[in-house]
Amino acid sequence: MIIIGDTVIPQCVGDIALLNCTAVVNTSNESLNDKNPTSDSIHQLAGPELRDELLKLKGCRTGEAKLTKGFNLAARFIIHTVGPKYKAKYRTAAESSLYSCYRNIMQLAAEQSMASVGFCVVTTTKRGYPLEDATHIALRTVRRFLENHGNSIETVVFAVSDIEESAFKKLLPLYYPRSEGEEKTCLPLIPADIGNSEGEPVVPERQIRITEKPGSIEDECDEDSLELDLGQVGTHAFARMEGDVDKQRKLILQGQMSEAALQKQHQRNYGRWLCRARAEDLSDIAALKALYQTGVDVCGRTVMVVVGRNIPVTLIDLEKALLYFIHVMDHITVKEYVMVYFHTLTGEHNHLDTDFLKKLYDIVDVKYKKNLMAFYFVHPTFRSKVSTWFFTTFSVSGMKEKVRYLDNLQQLFTCIKPEQIDIPPFVLEYDARVRTQ
Repeated sequence: MIIIGDTVIPQCVGDIALLNCTAVVNTSNESLNDKNPTSDSIHQLAGPELRDELLKLKGCRTGEAKLTKGFNLAARFIIHTVGPKYKAKYRTAAESSLYSCYRNIMQLAAEQSMASVGFCVVTTTKRGYPLEDATHIALRTVRRFLENHGNSIETVVFAVSDIEESAFKKLLPLYYPRSEGEEKTCLPLIPADIGNSEGEPVVPERQIRITEKPGSIEDECDEDSLELDLGQVGTHAFARMEGDVDKQRKLILQGQMSEAALQKQHQRNYGRWLCRARAEDLSDIAALKALYQTGVDVCGRTVMVVVGRNIPVTLIDLEKALLYFIHVMDHITVKEYVMVYFHTLTGEHNHLDTDFLKKLYDIVDVKYKKNLMAFYFVHPTFRSKVSTWFFTTFSVSGMKEKVRYLDNLQQLFTCIKPEQIDIPPFVLEYDARVRTQ
């Protein structure tokens, strides 16, 4: 057993489908219907509902990770991923794809505030990836993620077969030494190429080098004016693709831009926020467990939960909270979904002001608004109803008809079955207390 910070790293030989972790990993193909021992065991124990759920995902690209419920497994969730097919002449591409598999699995686990994750060996035998090379990438990627972003993850388990056990036993001490002596012994055995700070494979000849003022002939020269600076940068085709940015901003201010141009501008702005959200470490916001995915409603739509009491507005960086919301919700909102907001036992320090909510509404992509089918407001107060009415009437459009006020959980259960939603214990206790009064 190995410990990194507060994270335990055990290895076991056996069936991953039997692990009692928050999530277990299933390795599959692009259609999510691969026939391999790991996937077969998970499907057999999870039951037929898993196959139905996978059909809704419409496949998974190599290197991606997608989440479903665990159904009849001991694990609450299953993270599905697709490892690369290995060919020696495309080794670099295969390494990058395999890194992405493990990195995206860990990222998803952190976003969902999972306490434990059970890993299988992502690359199946028929995909031809050399076992020892694949094991290096798996161990170093998980190690780097835990060092940089893994505050909420308590345990990572590597469940391996008898064939895979020898490779893991050999390489685990290199990345997870159990003592200073073991670390010194293994240090000379660590390969020269251990990737970047995140464990990602690095190809030096493909690294992009960026210099200041790319249109300038001499990097060190001073420009006489802003016009000359813009002229130098805008002389090549790439710069001209955006058009005249200053002219666009002037048209926006004058209200003269077309609807299509405004929409394009908004999509570019959202894209920049999404890139930031994917790049930043948001583990401190994830640890609050204020936003998470649960099951589906009676119509089969994904349910997202917001716990108001878990949002310490005065103590957190609200911009990071906004980034976290975008990062978690971006892939959810591509199809119809509903949100449940528990207002239960919230205080003034938990209430987001209307300026922040308006900013969030203005930034997010149109799919957020189009595919939101209902917003269930549980345990509202008179004051919260009034402020929500004003906000949905005067600040945002198209939201008021989607808000449903629910005074108790029984009303919520007519829309979402109890087994399909994870409700915080304090909400259950409060609801029971109020109903008995």
